[in-house]
Amino acid sequence: MTYRDEQRLKATTMRDALFRDPGNGVFFKREREFVLRDAALNLWAGIREDAIGYFKKNSIAWWMGEEGNEPTGHLLSSQVACLNHLYFMRQRIDVATAVLKNVWAGINQAIFVDSGYVEFEVVGAENYLGERSHTRGANATSVDALMVGKKSTGTNILILIEWKYTEEYREENKYIPERYEIYNKLLNEEGCPIIVSDRSALYYEPFYQLMRQTLLGWKMVQNREYQCDELLHLHVIPSGNVELRDRVTSPSLRPKGVNMSEAWKSVLREPIRYIVITPEDFLKPALDCEDTRSIAAYLEKRYWSS
Repeated sequence: MTYRDEQRLKATTMRDALFRDPGNGVFFKREREFVLRDAALNLWAGIREDAIGYFKKNSIAWWMGEEGNEPTGHLLSSQVACLNHLYFMRQRIDVATAVLKNVWAGINQAIFVDSGYVEFEVVGAENYLGERSHTRGANATSVDALMVGKKSTGTNILILIEWKYTEEYREENKYIPERYEIYNKLLNEEGCPIIVSDRSALYYEPFYQLMRQTLLGWKMVQNREYQCDELLHLHVIPSGNVELRDRVTSPSLRPKGVNMSEAWKSVLREPIRYIVITPEDFLKPALDCEDTRSIAAYLEKRYWSS
């Protein structure tokens, strides 16, 4: 049984008690037991109203939500998982600072970004990659979440967070000439953070997404967004999702590493700036802060327990 199968069974088993929803919501035009009928219940009650309002205010599309205007009822959504884990700390400098100090020793304090200590579905202030769209949450390179930390030197570090849940990828070449024309120009620039002789190796997920996010973060730092002069890229993946963690989908990268992380680090100019971490390890410092017992209990029951 794959991790996705395990989590689907778990979600369905706890559905009635945790969400008080009978399931069989519609997903891809079919009723499915792991999809809630009331999609809003997919978000923790403590953030539900605010998170929906945040997406509406910022014109952010929901993944597979009804016409993109509401959250999906799919219980295995990684977008929803990201919000359930991180949204509560948007106005909590103590929590945001604790988690950032845990991932990068040089950070002294979390910095308020646009409207909180965490922002979601970020695409950058400008269309730095030259893509056809620059829309948050859809049809453009974005990161699930963004945070900023102030370093002991007094300057800031940009933290891009990509959140995964049950995703897994096959050996599927995503290369098309139009994509190559967009990203090859950036890969050729002096100082590019990605160094690889065979560019075709980058067009297999999840490396294709990692490539685009790395380029986005690089350009955001070059343009000193949020006064940042340094980049950190976090990949949050459950430990049980070995289908994602241990598989190298790009044939050219397989000799470079025994797992996804090693393979990706092999093409980075500064591999130390890419970190794979579990949701539990990322949030662990937050649980020592005041008034986090409710969210900790929710995350433990829904996501962390076996």
